[in-house]
Amino acid sequence: MKQTKEIQKKAFRTQCLKQLEKASGARSYAKDKKIEKALYNTIKQRKAKQIMLYLPLKIEVNLYGLIRHLRKEKRALYVPFMEGASFRLVKYRLPLTVKQFGIKEPNDSKQYRIKQIDMAIVPMVGTDVTRRRVGFGKGMYDRFFEKYNKNITYTVFVARHLCYSPTIVTDNHDIKADMMMTAEPFLQR
Repeated sequence: MKQTKEIQKKAFRTQCLKQLEKASGARSYAKDKKIEKALYNTIKQRKAKQIMLYLPLKIEVNLYGLIRHLRKEKRALYVPFMEGASFRLVKYRLPLTVKQFGIKEPNDSKQYRIKQIDMAIVPMVGTDVTRRRVGFGKGMYDRFFEKYNKNITYTVFVARHLCYSPTIVTDNHDIKADMMMTAEPFLQR
């Protein structure tokens, strides 16, 4: 049974990645701007000051415009810094360097201890009826959230295209969203 579910999840992830590749074509700039605006409005509405976000890969929603805007407003921004099978958060600062899997990271900073994250913005590959995240299959976000979930007030998943399974393909340990944003109409809880 577990092996069958793993096979289903892997097949679903592969299908979603193909859809994200297509969605990352000519109109991706417009899609990203639409999501960026909605994210900014949600941040303002929730009065989020401490924000966890990610530095995007090509198939992920580009957040650099949002980052610039939030930095001007002096909000505290934190991004993943990979360590082994998971990551820890470091303060966003320049310069960025390209690391493992083509992910950009700021230089290492051991200064930040997670007290509270008002909003976590997390990239997703897909989701199912449980609103849990299907990612790239490395489990990094799952391990991070397992340790720090109690410190994260609100979680938003983002993707250019909603890849959705009407059947359960996720596991209980996969992280769950409070809100999902795509270029299509948004799903909220």
